[in-house]
Amino acid sequence: MYDYGYYMFVGGPYRKQEVLELVDDLGGIVVQELTMGLDLVMFIAIPRSDIDALLKLASELKAKVSEAKLIGSEIAVVPPSMSYRHLPHPACDINEYLRRYGSKTFMVGLSRGVGQKRALLTSFESRFLNEVDAAVFIMGNVGECIKRKAGLVKALKVPVVIVGGPQRVDLPPEVTYIGGLGRIAHRLKSSNELKALSELVESLGVLLERRRKELSEDPPLFPPALLKKELEEQVEDAREVTVLKIDGVRVQLKYDDYAKIIGNVVIEGHKLGEVASLERSVLEDNIIVRLLPESMLS
Repeated sequence: MYDYGYYMFVGGPYRKQEVLELVDDLGGIVVQELTMGLDLVMFIAIPRSDIDALLKLASELKAKVSEAKLIGSEIAVVPPSMSYRHLPHPACDINEYLRRYGSKTFMVGLSRGVGQKRALLTSFESRFLNEVDAAVFIMGNVGECIKRKAGLVKALKVPVVIVGGPQRVDLPPEVTYIGGLGRIAHRLKSSNELKALSELVESLGVLLERRRKELSEDPPLFPPALLKKELEEQVEDAREVTVLKIDGVRVQLKYDDYAKIIGNVVIEGHKLGEVASLERSVLEDNIIVRLLPESMLS
């Protein structure tokens, strides 16, 4: 059975090729790479059993390696709306912070987020939010309002974290809440705000890791990281547009044009269409590939 871990590599760019070659030799993938100041940042997925090899190379390169549980996930950041009634909200800062830890993020401004009684999720919003791996709902500074609007998340099947201004709000125990991130008219930079952002990343990491453990109880034939690697190698148009998810990938290509091609991709002797479901996303007709548990395969 495969057991992939997700790691952030931070170091100088001058021996980048050595890192790429090692990751490839270990059967892993570089999910994303970017430059931050003078540092090269790589989000990497490799088998957990091979982490010592990566740590050894990082030591030689004077680089740092840390576990980053948000890698390989899609997270939606949901302010109540994008209208003047609900701005300013720290939605952009939260998006940016989650991306620093490897997540693919979306902004979803609700079309009916105004008012405690009128606020609701449209069918399109609910369907899209159930496609991603987790959602962060940004609410205001009034505790009673947050309590009433928390009902919005009941229809969602994905893990949800609610953030708002008050440090404590009396919400059901199954709802994760983080205070200090309500209506804020400046960039998030104070120590308390950065602490709240770190707590948000940690909470999301716990929820996503819990989901990964649930999937590992009845795992698919191969992990999402291998699925992404093989798709990008076998389907040229899928390169640079395949996004890793907890239970599969999102391929940012038109369903009608590419679903059959992707379904015929062979991975470890199996046609992908036989070991995964290919769904039409509500977002621009993308293709969502979800790996099926081995127990469901004939």
